[in-house]
Amino acid sequence: MATHPIPSRTSAPVVQQALITDKPHEHDHIHATTKPVSSIVPNGRPSARGDRHLLSDESALTKQIEATNAVDAEELNVRPVLSVVEDILPLAKPSTFDITTTHQIKTLEDHKTATLLHHSTDDKIALASQHDGRIFHNLGSDHDSEILKILAYPINRIYSEIISKSTSDGESHGVTMDLLRSLPDYAWDAKVVISLAAFSIIYGEFWLVEQLHTKNPLARNIAALKDLPGILAHPEELRRKIEGLLELLTVVLKVTRCIVEFKELPSQYISRQSPEILVATAHIPTGVYWVMRSLLVCASTILNLVGSGHKHISSTAESWEILNLAHKLSVILEHLQSQLKICKDLIEKKKSQDKYNDIVGLMEAVHIDNIPVLRALIPSKDNLKPLYNGTRRTHEAIEVLRLKYVLLLISDLDVPIEEINVLHMIYSQTANRHEYEVLWVPIVDPTTPMTQFQESTFLSLRNSMPWYSVDHPFLVDPVAIRYIREHWKFVHMPILVVLNPQGKPSNIDALPMMWIWGSSGFDFTRYREISLWQGSVWNMELLANNTDSRIPEWIRLERVICLYGGEDIEWIRRFTQLAKSVAERLRVPLEMLYVGKRNPKEKVRRCHEVIQRENLSHFFPIQDYSDYVWYFWVRLWSMWSSKKQIGMSIESDPIMQEIMDMLTFDSSEHGWAVFSRGNYEITKGNGEKIIQVLENNAQWVARVDHPNKFVEVFDEELRGVHPEHHCHRLILPGHAWGIPETVSCSECGKFMDKFVMYRCCDE
Repeated sequence: MATHPIPSRTSAPVVQQALITDKPHEHDHIHATTKPVSSIVPNGRPSARGDRHLLSDESALTKQIEATNAVDAEELNVRPVLSVVEDILPLAKPSTFDITTTHQIKTLEDHKTATLLHHSTDDKIALASQHDGRIFHNLGSDHDSEILKILAYPINRIYSEIISKSTSDGESHGVTMDLLRSLPDYAWDAKVVISLAAFSIIYGEFWLVEQLHTKNPLARNIAALKDLPGILAHPEELRRKIEGLLELLTVVLKVTRCIVEFKELPSQYISRQSPEILVATAHIPTGVYWVMRSLLVCASTILNLVGSGHKHISSTAESWEILNLAHKLSVILEHLQSQLKICKDLIEKKKSQDKYNDIVGLMEAVHIDNIPVLRALIPSKDNLKPLYNGTRRTHEAIEVLRLKYVLLLISDLDVPIEEINVLHMIYSQTANRHEYEVLWVPIVDPTTPMTQFQESTFLSLRNSMPWYSVDHPFLVDPVAIRYIREHWKFVHMPILVVLNPQGKPSNIDALPMMWIWGSSGFDFTRYREISLWQGSVWNMELLANNTDSRIPEWIRLERVICLYGGEDIEWIRRFTQLAKSVAERLRVPLEMLYVGKRNPKEKVRRCHEVIQRENLSHFFPIQDYSDYVWYFWVRLWSMWSSKKQIGMSIESDPIMQEIMDMLTFDSSEHGWAVFSRGNYEITKGNGEKIIQVLENNAQWVARVDHPNKFVEVFDEELRGVHPEHHCHRLILPGHAWGIPETVSCSECGKFMDKFVMYRCCDE
């Protein structure tokens, strides 16, 4: 016997945007020509196939639909009923052949993932076993059971009406309106869920008999009365019929979920009278109408299989209308989903603001320990361990940090490895280390999934740190990230926020203190910072004491220490040769150390290699030279930032003037040098002046009657050199804290011109 394949979606006629109707109800004041269902579908079963005439006024139909609803319609939580329906539909499936389709039914809640389509029979059997346990779980709640009892009667009444109206003459519009009128006292979400539940009984009963008819005598006899063996004898044609039905049911369930979700939107965050809600709810009655109308067609399709046999399976009459209804509902669904997203985004924004306000209040409140603040930054359930201990390589709970000073190292994933290495060195210092713990808080964009490269970068950084780390960036609360950016001013450069044992932020930028004084800066408060500066003077200990382990010994022996930098290797050769020659002549115990240049690159590395090969001076270990060079210069920048944070200025603070001179030296393309006798006299100069004084040593060496006078005399000579022309510049990084409006030239005292510079250097 020839079969008639169901047309594809692309071959279906275009569905008009105007609503389709049949013969109006006697109370419906809408005029349209209709055809009786018996003229369209065999056995006189109702079908929307006869709905060929367009309503002249779509708004009139909307008013007609809304008129079926009582003003004081009862509001119920129908989610438990919908959950049962969502469990029934995936289980109601043929057992004798596979059905494969490209759609999937899944709930919009995290704990609901019922899949109706997109799976083979074997996949569905596995899903069925998972759903079985969940069905009983859904019914286990007293509240859920009560709702099911309350709605059991209207569900079964609508079930009977659907069967009754599907076996009598009638047309789809009128039958749908009758169903709506039979549920006047229920809200729109309840109407649609009750109707869907009623249909699911019809749908479930049909497939339950089909599944059991080969192994249960009762089911076998009922199947015989329904002529199921005759229907199942044509599996390919039945498959096409059922797949078309599932196509429509998929959209029906999605629209139903959307309507229920609108009802469940929390009123404390969005008013029912808000424009966003009103725009959406204006379309919900029409959506309910088309869902109920679609369910009637689906029920008619299932019931027509009984007794009609192969003749009805082969008919494409209902298949066309099923495709048209699926398209119509898809248009409604798209609009509802769009509005639902707008509402949810608005709610999330308000929730986020409330949570943000809570965090602001939490940071300002007084606590007995630091756990509330840490949990606000890194929310986790009690049984989870969100921290990674870099020393033990274990996961630990937040409670390990209770009542400790916690130094929050906040950065993105683009953190310099030199910074990690130097902080590791400081962290390993024993003094005061037992008083505090460091916790790395990685910041990424919480709205964008991390790439594989980002994941591997994070793991590499985390595994290189000996302190605590948040186990994954997404464990950091997005609202906390907003707080960190707005209140703690984190942008890109790492910051170190100090939380005292009660969780109060005592310093939101303690990195400068850490770089300058290491663990000696504990407890890293502003008071401690001021105290440390009050006891400091500009000398070699402040400039470089923590930079190299050899410097403290040179200071103790009162040797003349020379730190020099730049990347001009010819100047370096000339300078070291002259300096060593003069020192040897005057018997000065000279120790020279090359400290490179800020942001050391290839030129600085090559200079290190030449200095080592030609034995020009002391140098940092080649394998770690970038760490040492970076640390020397970051300490200078940290001194600048620290001084600015406590209110100092270049004009009022001699140490700031010295720091600015050093930063000016580094900003030039030429060399420079600092000379200091132990921790006493200290002098400095740019490369041009240093070379000039050394070359003219015959004019001043006689005044150095003792090696201890070398630095003093050398300083006098440097101060007496005034080049006819000079061009000094000071380059401050864009992230430098407290960039001054004016800077005086260290050579002539005039205000320097101010420029903005952009640089890309990939040497």
